[in-house]
Amino acid sequence: MNLLAIHWAVDPVLFHIGPLEIRWYGLLFVSGFILGWYLFRWFFRREGISEKLLDPLLYTLLICTIVGARLGHCLFYQPDYYLGSWHGFWEIFMPWKGGLASHGGAIALLLGMWWFAHRYGRKNDFDFIWILDHLCITVAFAGAFIRLGNLFNSEIYGDVTTLPWGVIFDLRGETEPKHPTQIYESLSYLILGLYLLWRYRYKLEKTYRGFFFGAFLVGCFGMRFIIEFIKEPQVEFENHMTLDMGQWLSVPFIIAGICILIYTYRKKIPAAAVHTAGKKTGAPVQADRKKAGATGSK
Repeated sequence: MNLLAIHWAVDPVLFHIGPLEIRWYGLLFVSGFILGWYLFRWFFRREGISEKLLDPLLYTLLICTIVGARLGHCLFYQPDYYLGSWHGFWEIFMPWKGGLASHGGAIALLLGMWWFAHRYGRKNDFDFIWILDHLCITVAFAGAFIRLGNLFNSEIYGDVTTLPWGVIFDLRGETEPKHPTQIYESLSYLILGLYLLWRYRYKLEKTYRGFFFGAFLVGCFGMRFIIEFIKEPQVEFENHMTLDMGQWLSVPFIIAGICILIYTYRKKIPAAAVHTAGKKTGAPVQADRKKAGATGSK
């Protein structure tokens, strides 16, 4: 027995409002969007993008994240259950009765941001890669919050460990300490988010478009790929796989990130939004914005 193991039996329900349960996971999930809204307001103000786009951006992010993550879980991890009967099919629309998959949410976000850039980008001087560069900074922090939510739910933990920070998840009936992989992932996403935010704050003028997004894909899904080695299988069929589903789904994102970084340094397009002088957007022209950026980069 590992006497240093931590017993984790925190109630996933924070409090009740009548019959309504307010759960830690939901609170942390929403907190990621709130932080993202404030970060994007700062991005837009710094680079002269209309703040009127904040609301449609938030709605697009919410819909894509929830729908994509839910469909990702149903189609990638349990297609036989959700597509095998009408009962299972209707549960696709009940996310509280199943799980969410980050890879599905990532795919849906890419599609949603392509639509958003196509709908609003040209008239506001940004493109698809620009919006992804900024989005990935907020997603890194949101991912850290969501993994903490998984911890409060006592889910998605790792294999047995003898390390002193091993956690016994009492609510799941576990009797042996397991790797708290939720904390590993949360910390890795937090560190990645802080680095990207530091780079944006102090090195924006020296950064090329696509760098933030490419670095995020490599860092986020690279760490996800590594941590999956010590995770317990999420579904039964993963017991027979050399790599689990999370790792197979991470590989394309890692490759895409490397390709984007190569493209970034070949094209050398400025990461910041570039506005045409005299355009009626309320945005500063490029020369004025550079001065503002230099002031904030000391």
